[in-house]
Parts: sequence; C-alpha cells; structure tokens
Amino acid sequence: MNVHAGAADIKRIAESLIDDLRRNAAKAEQLRRVPDESIDLLRSSGLLHVLQPASCGGKQLTMRAHIDAVATIARGCNAAAWVLGVYHAHSWMMGHMDRKAQQDVYGANPDEAIAAVIGARGKAVRKADGTYLLSGFWPFASGNSAANWLLLGTEVFNEDGVKLDEGDLLVPVSDVERLDDWHVAGLQGTGSNSVRCANVVVPAHRYLSLSALLENNTPAYDDPEGPALYKSQAGPVLGMCIASSATGVARGALEEFLKVVPGKKVSYTGYISHEWTPLQIALGEAAAMINAAELVIYRAADDIDEYAARGEKMPMDVRGRIRMDIAYSVRLCRDAVEKLYTIGGASGLSLKSPIQRAARNLQATNMHGFLLYDPSAEVYGRILLGLDPGTPVV
Repeated sequence: MNVHAGAADIKRIAESLIDDLRRNAAKAEQLRRVPDESIDLLRSSGLLHVLQPASCGGKQLTMRAHIDAVATIARGCNAAAWVLGVYHAHSWMMGHMDRKAQQDVYGANPDEAIAAVIGARGKAVRKADGTYLLSGFWPFASGNSAANWLLLGTEVFNEDGVKLDEGDLLVPVSDVERLDDWHVAGLQGTGSNSVRCANVVVPAHRYLSLSALLENNTPAYDDPEGPALYKSQAGPVLGMCIASSATGVARGALEEFLKVVPGKKVSYTGYISHEWTPLQIALGEAAAMINAAELVIYRAADDIDEYAARGEKMPMDVRGRIRMDIAYSVRLCRDAVEKLYTIGGASGLSLKSPIQRAARNLQATNMHGFLLYDPSAEVYGRILLGLDPGTPVV
C-alpha cells in the first residue's frame, strides 16, 4: 500500500494514521514499546521508506518529507514518531553502505526496520581477513523489538590493539541479546532497551565508517550520478532524525489543550479558563513557540536538501547553525508544552492526559546527548568565533 507515494502524499498518509495511533498511545507506555499494530500501520503505509534507497524499495525523498511524516505521526503517538524518526536515520545510513549489506537487509523484505545505537560504545577488532570481531553493550536502542537488524557503533582496533577508526557494524538481532531494562520517565513507549553481544563475527561489507560519513567521504558522496539524498550532510541529518518528532508532539499537546481546557473553572477564583488573562497569555506564547520551532526545523531541512541537491559539502558555519537550531527547536517545544501543562490545571496530571505524556516525552527528547542545548550552543559559538568546533559531530 502506498509504495509509490511521493513527497506530496507523505503528510496526507501520515494524517490518515493519527486517530489509530492515538488510540494506541497509552498502550505504548504500558508495553514500554510501540505496539505491534502501530508498527504494522507504519509498515503498510509506506512511511518506513521515506529515506530508504530507491534501489532497496524505498522512496528516497527529502528531509522536508521526513519531517512531514514524523511530526505528523507524533500528533497521534509520540513514541511511534520517535521510533519512526530513528528508523529513517538508519535507512538513510544504509544508503551509504555496501550494496551487499543493503541486500542483506532489504533483499527479502524492503519493509525491514533497522534499530541502532550509532555512537561508538562497542569494541571491534578487524581481523586479517577483513572481518570484524564485535563485543559491547549498547543502551538506548530505540525500536529494537520491531527490528531484525541493528547498526551498532564501535571503536575499531587492529589485532595489535591500535585504534583504526570509529564506525557502525550491521548485525542481525539474532546475534545480540536484547535486554528488558527500559524503565524510564519519558519516551517510555519507544522500547529503547539495551542490547549486548560478545565476539560476534561481522563481514567486512557490513561496516560503515562514521568518520567518513561525517566528512562526506563515503562512495555515495563521490558518485556524481548518485541520489542527492545521500549527499546530505550527515551530522545535520542524524540530528534532525531524532528531533523531528518534537514539533508534532508539541502541536498535538496544543490541540489537546484547546479541546479539554476551555470552559473549565479556575479553582478558587471566579474565572472560567478561557476568560482568564494568564491562560490567554500562556496559550498565545506557547502557540508562538511551537510555530517558531516548526519554522526553524523546516528551514534546517530545506538547507540540508538544497546543499544535497547541489552536491555540495555544507560549510561549517551552516552545520553549526543547524546543530544549534535543532537543539533550539526541541527546547522551544518543551517549554511551550510545559506552559500548557502548568496553566491547564491539576487534572492534567492524570496518566490518561496526552499533555502530561507530551511534557515528559519532550523533556526526555531534550536530554538526548545530540540535542542537549548547552553543548550545541557552545559548538555554534566556537564556530562563529573561528575556533575548532570541538567535536566531529556537526
């Protein structure tokens, strides 16, 4: 269904799923993972394919289409949108991997989802025959219960113990142990349980150098006839894929607020809520903050798409600005929903309330290492001053 849908159809398709996903949102929290029926909706709709290579059955669209899909889904289920966003990141990374690795994943089923922990938390030894011996522990592997493959970040050493690189190895979930340790206060429905393995042999063709990816040195960047999508700057793409649900989460909380709060009495006063000036001010400010967050992140998506279409490496000042913009947009969303959550009254504390769920999920989003506000501000400030950014992840 919808396999051939293009960018213009993505938002409409996602909107058609909102009501069904909303009905499953509380269940996601209870299960601590996205329910199977919600995953099935994402698969059957074709939304898993947005950033997946066309040669692997994907749609191979744009970062703007990615946001259209993920932010819209977030209005129905925050957890499903987070998981969809990270699945998109990993299918985009597959566009940079060896064709044999792509066939390993998508050859039998183009609807495969890939979970990952991209950061180099594991250790791999590259053997003389080119294979890798992988061991490690990886927390925060969002959506791994519905995935048959994992990209696991690792430091790579030679057999003499000399560090060679940092990158990601593609492994089937049958090669790892999936733990049941995701007991958290936010993004509880994302199923971000840890995985671990010891001495797993991984073929050479299932390795992707993270350092090469971040600096446009993979074959996909070098191919003059290759798809524009895979010429996108990696740091901004990966940051956006974990941030893009935030505006939809905030937009959904605003919609819920306007549905349930107006007409309520303001306790211990003579006011009805919608006639109360402090509520009107908080509502206006929150709506403006959400609007601003949407503008900021869509501008970043358009910048990524435009540089990719030209096949140009993005200048460091633009990369730094996008990293800051992404962190700023999720901060705006969190602060906007916090205003709504507080001014809406104590009934919003109910675990049945989508607003409290949105507030907790946005707080968790803001705590992701790549979305932390202060480091992103520091990186951008350093770049503006002509200094080294202090990290390759820009």
